[in-house]
Amino acid sequence: MSAEGISLQVTIWISPENVPKFLEAMRPVFEKVTAEPECTFFEIYQDPEEPGRISWVENWTKSAEWLLQNQIPKEYYKEYFAITEPMFIKPREFKILKRFGPPFTMWKRENGGLRE
Repeated sequence: MSAEGISLQVTIWISPENVPKFLEAMRPVFEKVTAEPECTFFEIYQDPEEPGRISWVENWTKSAEWLLQNQIPKEYYKEYFAITEPMFIKPREFKILKRFGPPFTMWKRENGGLRE
């Protein structure tokens, strides 16, 4: 019982005063990543008790190998990394998880503000 694809879950730590600058640098990458046909979900979160802790989840229809070989090297990440990595106050953490998929997948369109 599994579905094709993976979930990339990333957490970074920056000074709370850098959050607006981080989001400004993230926005163009977010737009480009969500336009990729293999990306099925992307949402960014902020820890309310630790405002400089930012996490996000990206779901992809491809394998972890595909993500590392084809997606991460894309040119549009270079400026984003150059701007954001100096903001990190501790190392970025990430994990790649394999999806179970249906029947363990649910998305309520009315709650997510899904763009079409």
